[in-house]
Amino acid sequence: MQERMNELIDIVNEADYNYHTLDNPTITDQEYDKYLRELIEIEEMHPEWIREDSPTQHAGGKIIEGFEKVTHKIPMMSLSDVFSESELVAFDERIKKEGIHPQYMCELKIDGLSVSLLYEKGKLVRGATRGDGVVGEDITHNVKTIKVIPLKLKKPVDIEVRGEIFMNKKTLEEINEKRKENNEPLLQNCRNAAAGSIRQLDSKIAATRKLDNFIYHLPNPLDYGLNTHEEAINYMKELGFKINPNNRLVNSIEEVIEFIEEKGKIRPSLPYDIDGVVVKVNDIRQQQTLGFTAKYPKWATAYKFPAEIVLTKLTDIIFTVGRTGQITPNAVLEPVIVAGSTISRATLHNEDYVKEKDLKIGDIVSIRKAGDVIPEVVERIEARRTGKEKDFVMITNCPMCNTKLIKKEGQVDYYCPNNKCPARHIEGLIHFSSRDAMNIDGLGDRIIEDFYNFGFIKEIADIYHLKNHKKELIRLEGFGEKSISNLLEAIEKSKENSLEKLIFALGIPNVGSKTAKVLAMNFHTMDDLKNASFEELVIIPDIGNIIAQSIIDYFNEENNKSTIEKLMKLGCNMTYLGPVIKESTEFSGKTFVLTGTLEIFTREEAEEIIENLGGKASSSVSKKTAAVIVGKNPGSKYEKAQKLNIPIWTEEEFKEKIANE
Repeated sequence: MQERMNELIDIVNEADYNYHTLDNPTITDQEYDKYLRELIEIEEMHPEWIREDSPTQHAGGKIIEGFEKVTHKIPMMSLSDVFSESELVAFDERIKKEGIHPQYMCELKIDGLSVSLLYEKGKLVRGATRGDGVVGEDITHNVKTIKVIPLKLKKPVDIEVRGEIFMNKKTLEEINEKRKENNEPLLQNCRNAAAGSIRQLDSKIAATRKLDNFIYHLPNPLDYGLNTHEEAINYMKELGFKINPNNRLVNSIEEVIEFIEEKGKIRPSLPYDIDGVVVKVNDIRQQQTLGFTAKYPKWATAYKFPAEIVLTKLTDIIFTVGRTGQITPNAVLEPVIVAGSTISRATLHNEDYVKEKDLKIGDIVSIRKAGDVIPEVVERIEARRTGKEKDFVMITNCPMCNTKLIKKEGQVDYYCPNNKCPARHIEGLIHFSSRDAMNIDGLGDRIIEDFYNFGFIKEIADIYHLKNHKKELIRLEGFGEKSISNLLEAIEKSKENSLEKLIFALGIPNVGSKTAKVLAMNFHTMDDLKNASFEELVIIPDIGNIIAQSIIDYFNEENNKSTIEKLMKLGCNMTYLGPVIKESTEFSGKTFVLTGTLEIFTREEAEEIIENLGGKASSSVSKKTAAVIVGKNPGSKYEKAQKLNIPIWTEEEFKEKIANE
């Protein structure tokens, strides 16, 4: 672990130098955040290993030749980063543990270059970069070219203020248009353009870049009789500094989260780039009580907006066996934060998918969350290849039972044909017990694997025989009488589930939870479904030829029929207990889409109501959508519905239409 710590220090220090000193970032912000967080975790576990040159001990950056060095009287500290709502709540809880119940000032985190401005008797005498937080660079000659930075304040005070120099999006477009006409390289983005402009030795170049500035911090407000950050902001505004109008004082962490959600939505329409929201304790004396770490103030943090696409390393490709025997390659990734979640695995679907993307073990790859839920490998980063990457090789034998894999004609997936493969059994048992299936609380993946290995469960029916082994189960490490009793109660309760739960739990190929409900609502009993003909199946909406044949094939297998017979004798319900489909002129045969946060119903309740009235709940908007039902903070589905002129119902309107049925 110490070797990994030393490696991380070298990686982050090199990244800091390239980013802060050369303005030539070689890794993405997401990669940087990932490496720094890993380093912090190691150092927290082993504080005796911390090196003096660790990036956690300073803000990073060296002074380039050509600029005079400036020592900050008060260090320019950077902020800790958080990436999720839970981390914000944890930040709030740490403060409250100190007996403080704060107000917070929320500010947009401008993506630019930090600057310190020093005034004597109201006149600008120096502008400096952050540098390493203690020593920066004198950039006064370029700061004076920025029109929004006053050369003379409205009061003759001695003061130092801090803020952000940035370039507006429109300015970048105008500059790049001219550079394109002159066959010059285009500026990459607003942040790099601002940083590059401010470090020009010739101030005439900086003057043409139309840079902008917001001031957001007064390091010593108590010296001016100011007791809160809000008072300091207003005071600096009175002196003539430009202050961001989006700042907001709030009374709770819940209001902080609301502010973040609100600003996240308007982010694309802002004239400048932001990459997050800064949250500060408002009261200055409370700030002093909380104090600082070696690098960060404990009274402030920066929430960083989730990245749509982030980069990380593909360290390995492993294979899993599904309950149908399907073999799936999976990416093992260096842990990375995507949309607020830490991702270390992602499915690679099948051999063709890996080959089409030309993925190799050791590649730097881009990751996103498909539909904001499932991690997905988007592409390899060709320019980051070193030549040490290893080619992907598809396995030929099952990783669990070593049976030769088969590939069905016309399909892209490989399968383990061994019906007795342990992996297939375990995955089938896990599926049977899962929430959307029989919903047996306490019988999770790990416990099923343990019970399988100990010989207590070998097939589905064995789950209902666990009560015969209660004394043996209680003696197992990690279990006790209460946990086993609760588990056995959950198993007994699952026998009462409606038919659709059991149909889905059986794991019939191509039959998902929604299809299982359609089947249960149409056939009502397991016997009727088991005896249904192909023709009777395909006439049901949403049951096509493939699903119908899967059902026929499943019930023709003796093992499957035997399983159902055993479950019936054990007392599992074989009848549909839900509401019968009601004919409805408003809903029958129509498709509806839900978007946003519902407040009257849960999403599952709303979907169930639609289905019970003969309609269908879909996840995507199309011309065939009858209506889009919107809750709080609707997303892109709402916008697409507007473009397609599809009726939009509020939740109240949806409730009224239900009441009229």
